[in-house]
Amino acid sequence: MTEHPTTFASSNDLRRPWVAVALRTTQVLTLILLLVIGVGPLYWTLKGAVSPPAELVAHPLRWWPIEPDFGNFTTAFTELRVGRYLANTVQIVIGSWFVQLFVAMTAGFAFAVIRPRIGRYVYAAILATMFVPYTVSLVSLFLTMLDVPLLRLNLLDTYWAIWLPAGANAFNVLLATRFFEALPQELYDAAKVDGASTWQLLTRIVLPMSRPVIAVISLLAIMHSWKEFIWPLVVISDPTLQPISVALVNLVDAAPLDELIAAMAMALAPPVLVFLVLQRYVVAGLGFTGVKG
Repeated sequence: MTEHPTTFASSNDLRRPWVAVALRTTQVLTLILLLVIGVGPLYWTLKGAVSPPAELVAHPLRWWPIEPDFGNFTTAFTELRVGRYLANTVQIVIGSWFVQLFVAMTAGFAFAVIRPRIGRYVYAAILATMFVPYTVSLVSLFLTMLDVPLLRLNLLDTYWAIWLPAGANAFNVLLATRFFEALPQELYDAAKVDGASTWQLLTRIVLPMSRPVIAVISLLAIMHSWKEFIWPLVVISDPTLQPISVALVNLVDAAPLDELIAAMAMALAPPVLVFLVLQRYVVAGLGFTGVKG
């Protein structure tokens, strides 16, 4: 019995009208459910951002306001200083992205290609950190940023306190290592025979072939850094340096409801756009690394 390549039903079952109708109905209902779950909150946020406060209170379930006010976005951007908070968030995201990408690519290259004697033990220790709850290490990490060992530096109220811990991401190291291990070993051997140094092997051969995994790590790093709340709240007490995720909490009691929702909508827009642009690379990259889930 031949199975249809895109369904759970066989080709013989698909010839039965009631099976085809049931399958098509299930697919349509599943698509509608996913749209409601995924797009519904975004639409409701946009609707709340352009609704007058009185209408939000009187008719919270109305599909669209009678007199939408798109000026809330301008007001939130200027009077609530959302523009500054978004700029702070961009700085945090760019720095965190660079640190995570640098650590993941160099560590993955070392574990998969160079393979030092103690590499397997270091790799196992890094993966073991994935099983440690984030809250368990929060206090020790804060004390480390308060007084960096050897350097005797206080990194609190600086973006370095967010950038440097971001590099300790075991999952990114796992992705990069699995990707480099999937590349043909003959490629590395041929480059070494031609006299390529370790740095040339990384920069001229491996990195140009690593676009799928770079896209995956970049997207994960950007999405995580943009929505991070607890750690920036702990290490950044200066309001002028706080990201949008922390600033929104501080604006709850001070801003009108419609302007606050407009600020939330502007905070949601960048990661959604980034995901829409890079999501196809995520699927390709996870396929290359062999990591599923």
